[in-house]
Amino acid sequence: MTIAVGAKLPQTTFRVMTADGPQPRTTEEIFKGRKVVLFAVPGAFTPTCQNNHLPGYLKNVDAIKAKGVDAIAVTGVNDVFVMNAWCKANNAEGKIEFLADGNADFAKALGLSMDGSGFGLGIRSQRYSMIVNDGVVESINVEDAPGKADISGADALIKQL
Repeated sequence: MTIAVGAKLPQTTFRVMTADGPQPRTTEEIFKGRKVVLFAVPGAFTPTCQNNHLPGYLKNVDAIKAKGVDAIAVTGVNDVFVMNAWCKANNAEGKIEFLADGNADFAKALGLSMDGSGFGLGIRSQRYSMIVNDGVVESINVEDAPGKADISGADALIKQL
């Protein structure tokens, strides 16, 4: 079952890169007591993710945070090293939190995983965005195709804040 508005995020563990190397961070640690814009990508460095989805959020960091958002985060079914390289390649350090969901635990728990095996990608996350307030989903926007970043893009999300 896919997560819905009003639902609490499931408890899973992401990997994040820190000055001390990769570290685990739970859903509760990331979302408790904060208003977070979360967007998900099928894969770091893939065309739509790299050229459309991430750039829109980077361009709108200040506008999003001006609407009372504490943090912007992106998750993808990639390992922490790939997510960290993607962050650095896009000069996103300190602007967006990169949450590695390497085993798709979070995507599966949300009911938002997809099978990209036909393209050699294995299990991935669907593309979506959501507004999460203190761990509870306030809005969710799931794309109907992985190559689109329309309803889950920053411009569409800002209108919901």
